[in-house]
Amino acid sequence: MNWSDKTCLITGGASFIGSHLTENLVSLGAKVRVVDNLSSGKKEYITSVADKIEFIEADLLNLGIAKQVMNGVDRVFHLAADHGGRGYIAANPANCSSNMALDSIVFKAAAEAEIEHVTFTSSACVYPTDIQEQKLLLTEDLVSFEKRGGAFADEEYGWAKLMGELSLKAHYKQHGMKAAIARLSTVYGPRENESHALVALVAKAFIKQSPFDIWGDGNQTRGFTYVSDIVNGLILASENINDASAVNLGTDEFISLNRIASIIFEQTGWSPFEGVKHQLDKPVGVVHRALDYSHTQAQTGWRPLMSLEQGIAETIEWYFANNDVNNIKQNFESRLLAR
Repeated sequence: MNWSDKTCLITGGASFIGSHLTENLVSLGAKVRVVDNLSSGKKEYITSVADKIEFIEADLLNLGIAKQVMNGVDRVFHLAADHGGRGYIAANPANCSSNMALDSIVFKAAAEAEIEHVTFTSSACVYPTDIQEQKLLLTEDLVSFEKRGGAFADEEYGWAKLMGELSLKAHYKQHGMKAAIARLSTVYGPRENESHALVALVAKAFIKQSPFDIWGDGNQTRGFTYVSDIVNGLILASENINDASAVNLGTDEFISLNRIASIIFEQTGWSPFEGVKHQLDKPVGVVHRALDYSHTQAQTGWRPLMSLEQGIAETIEWYFANNDVNNIKQNFESRLLAR
């Protein structure tokens, strides 16, 4: 696709993932409009392209605003959401459920504006939680809107994302609006905050926390996927998926928090002198989660390219260069539960 003749709207485009997508689309020559209410995003994340994009600070829960920002847009990447790490979604179910309203408003505005294509960032949290006690790679067909018992999502956040998928499919069905759904798995990298597991562990090494806290027994696994791979996947989904079907964007490797911590200790050249303390009373979510991306690869050509070790190294480099130890130590526990 020639992106140089496309005008793209990125909702949540100043956020962790959104800012990387913004930079990538600008590099491809697209005209980019970012809409973000800055509840978790930061304008500093898009400083490098600030003179090349249009930025609008606004709340898309307002239908009038949502309609306004669609003017002149060809393609939409809908990333805006109320979300955070496991601690946040466990403590803020009502906030996370508001995504159902947000998604419906954005999709309604896009359909009325006859937008060429919408790409929606869903989540691996839509997958049934009861099948994630063992190491089973999750395939897209494990969620079904047609079969009885075809859905059993992960907390209110997962259910809201699943309803977002259903809403987008409905707009494709009724209005013919081309769309793609990307189910993301445990994204990490520069600009992510401490409410997410991997960056939380990086932060604890940064402040030299000892004993070193790991939520749960540390054996729970996730398919940690580097942000540049996710961004590439979103663009490929936009280019190749038109029928509002879902594709997985995530690694197929089950990576434990204990392994992440060991890599961080090795790469920073530091380890806690009082050892690791596993906090069994903290929320950890499902036991195991990783995605089968074979369908995505067949449909779009996507596969993750960043190795875990290199991705962690780049995340550590960014975090250590852009934070102050004393500042991070202040209210550190609250950072783990924030957006």
